[in-house]
Amino acid sequence: MKFDKKILIGMIAAGIFFVMPTVTFAEDENSTIADTREVPENIYTWIQSTDRANYYFNHQQINYQVNDDGFINLNILIVPTVCMYDEIQIEDVIAKRRWNMQSLKGYDKLVGRADYLEFNLIDETVQVTERVELDDQWGTLSSDKNGQPIKLKDLNKNSVECKFYRSILRWAKKHNEKIIKHSWGKLSAEDKKLSQDEMPLMKLNLP
Repeated sequence: MKFDKKILIGMIAAGIFFVMPTVTFAEDENSTIADTREVPENIYTWIQSTDRANYYFNHQQINYQVNDDGFINLNILIVPTVCMYDEIQIEDVIAKRRWNMQSLKGYDKLVGRADYLEFNLIDETVQVTERVELDDQWGTLSSDKNGQPIKLKDLNKNSVECKFYRSILRWAKKHNEKIIKHSWGKLSAEDKKLSQDEMPLMKLNLP
């Protein structure tokens, strides 16, 4: 049983207006904050900002993959994220779609994107399994499922993506027990014997 992205989108849409006090776990405390847009921070943790966007991950829905037999797969970590654009980034996305002769229907309401990350903790890879561009109600404008696994060690350590992934994984290591508890499955008898330090996440080398 894998994480249902359609359910998440519905949950997001329902909870978007219930914004709680900010929860932050910044890679760089001196990051420049881009033009901010409302994000339900009782659901999302802010990681970083660039001149063009703000990056968050869903700390309520980060979870381990659950196999069809109902057992948690400690090798695969699933992380829903959002990236909220400023006006210049929105214009850039629209211009690129226009150049590629792609549909612009609804893009006057574009606010950002949701990326669904899958970390393979054994292969030490990350994959954007789906990228969804969002309108101002957090509805889907378009979806791309063509992302391929990337070796974490091959990432540029100073890149926005690498800093984002590193901070998510660092947070996950600090909250591994919590992630296991809300992963909608159960640990196998063998995995129950593992100490926290023996679990794949804790052994993973951060990029």
